[in-house]
Amino acid sequence: MRGSGKLARVLGHSSMLGIAVSLGFASATVMAQEAEVASSDNAVNTITVTARRREESLQEVPVAISAFSAETLEQRQISQTADLEQITPNLQFKTAGQLSGNTASTVVFIRGVGQLDPTAAVDPGVGIYIDEVYVGRAVGGAIDFGDIAGVEVLRGPQGTLFGRNTIGGAILVRTKEPEIGEFGAKGRFRVGDDNWFEGFAALNIPLGDTAAARVSGGFKSRDGYVIRAYDGLDLGNDNGFTVNGALLWEPSATFKLNLRGDYSKRDENGAPFVFAGINENAPVAAIVSVAAGCPGATIPFAPIAPGDPRFGAPNVPLIDDARCANDFQDKGPFVNGGTADVLSTSEVFGFSGTAELEISDALSLKSITAYRSTESRGIRDADNTPFVMITTDVGAESDQFSQELQLQFDAGTVSGILGAYYFTEDTSERATVPLAFPPSPPVIGSLLAGGPGSRDLQVSELETESVAIFGEVSVEPTDGLELTGGLRYTNDDKTFSGTVLNLFPADQPDPDPLPMTAIPDGGPLFIYPGPHKASFDALTGSASIRYNWSSDFSTYASYAKSFKSGGFNTRYNAPPPGFLPVPFDEEQVESYEIGAKLDLGEFRASAAAFIANYDNIQLIFRQGVVPLLFNAGEARIQGLEFEAAYHSYSGLMFDVALSTLDDEIKSITEVPG
Repeated sequence: MRGSGKLARVLGHSSMLGIAVSLGFASATVMAQEAEVASSDNAVNTITVTARRREESLQEVPVAISAFSAETLEQRQISQTADLEQITPNLQFKTAGQLSGNTASTVVFIRGVGQLDPTAAVDPGVGIYIDEVYVGRAVGGAIDFGDIAGVEVLRGPQGTLFGRNTIGGAILVRTKEPEIGEFGAKGRFRVGDDNWFEGFAALNIPLGDTAAARVSGGFKSRDGYVIRAYDGLDLGNDNGFTVNGALLWEPSATFKLNLRGDYSKRDENGAPFVFAGINENAPVAAIVSVAAGCPGATIPFAPIAPGDPRFGAPNVPLIDDARCANDFQDKGPFVNGGTADVLSTSEVFGFSGTAELEISDALSLKSITAYRSTESRGIRDADNTPFVMITTDVGAESDQFSQELQLQFDAGTVSGILGAYYFTEDTSERATVPLAFPPSPPVIGSLLAGGPGSRDLQVSELETESVAIFGEVSVEPTDGLELTGGLRYTNDDKTFSGTVLNLFPADQPDPDPLPMTAIPDGGPLFIYPGPHKASFDALTGSASIRYNWSSDFSTYASYAKSFKSGGFNTRYNAPPPGFLPVPFDEEQVESYEIGAKLDLGEFRASAAAFIANYDNIQLIFRQGVVPLLFNAGEARIQGLEFEAAYHSYSGLMFDVALSTLDDEIKSITEVPG
């Protein structure tokens, strides 16, 4: 069985083509608006980006990047990070990660590289940054665009410019900075179909001649689009709010301090999963079918014995009978057949302080100190049927601290950045899974008598500590030519302590205190509780060459290599070999790219072609009912990307984005078991 969240296919002998087109004229919106200066036309102006941690024209950056201002996002009705996939080539951004059941748990891929498992044991493959602060958890990546300044999506491995290295790409979200000497306010309120209500307001407050504050907040609610047949509950609904605050202090022309805080909370009914299919020969499906009295269903597990018509290989007949766990349980694309209690909640907040000091005309220092906290819980009826085959209840609390120092220099023909980064994260995660398994006589006997099955319980403590130094230098030996090179050294230390056991019957409470002894020592735990430690380190880098053929047209070629560290699997339904957690190793991406950019004022276009070698791919395989992460092999991914925009002085706007993605499996690593 499996839930369908319409996740993009990551690997396989296939190609993908995505096209996004928007065509429109400028229109007026009724809202209270803060005073601001706007140009008298709608033509495309020079786009300034910070992809290389300094302000420069999009035309000058030898990186495949999609940049969107707040005005562009509003015009194209992009209201959250998940919407970015509609307008960005080779970006797949899905909420409601299938293994979490939480509608705020993000699964993000760029150019086929990302993170399929949104649990705390796995690092994101695409880095999401809020005002230059890395978001370490998948739940924190679902961001509503309220008081936004702009968004940039960088495609390909990153690391020589950013505090936390990522192998797929990076999404940079910038909120609006307080404006000194200006008082302003703006707001909006919208209503729509499916009981959609959305509101937002922002206030800018000057505090003398050297400081200003800015506060904003928003809310959104909407009915879900998947309905449960059992109780009419709407899944996939929106119900949340956000609050943001910022304080800017600029006592001199050479120093400024920006303090920021954000808080968001969501309380929703659950992820919008629907039935996709059942393996009628799977033991769990056969067990619940026999227990429900499905005619012709068979299992080979005691206390059912040979001679009993219910005895035989696991099988569920493909007949239209509500007692049978088969594909007749399909209720359509917008109806969920589950009956278990479900929910999706999240609470995220963070604080950061960014200090910038201009030491000289050519040298500046920046410090970014940040703390973020995430608390979430998602319960999903994973089989999407009335049977108790597998229900997941995953809750987590995570705290992260990061400190980044950047020394930036710009001496005309030579510029660059030297940085140091420290990141630590502590996560407590509890996952419990009621299910009709294992096929032991007590469990089977209870199910046949209409009683409960068993319940897996996994309580994990995970810690990540990362230290890195990075740098990049750009040289312009002649007019129009730029050569850039960068290096990064990263050391990641991972620690896992786990209490993993099976409880029967399933309706008993969690043990208090939790047991600490593994099965070989007479206890109930599937693995030794630990702590278990692993360390990963890598030297990675990047290089590029860019040439401006004219003020309107440039081309570039680039190389980048990055890695994502490994860790430990935390989910088990039976003891693994040696009663030790199954580790997974780091994965690496090595990317080669060529590109071109054209800027003619009203018309702008960019194109890129790339090939990426993806090694030691971290993929999920099921061993029985348990999803485990393994290093699956090697692949080569290649593709093309094209973006164009025509914004005329008369107000006509035309935007197009096109991408292709093709992969080839080069080798497959045998998975144990």
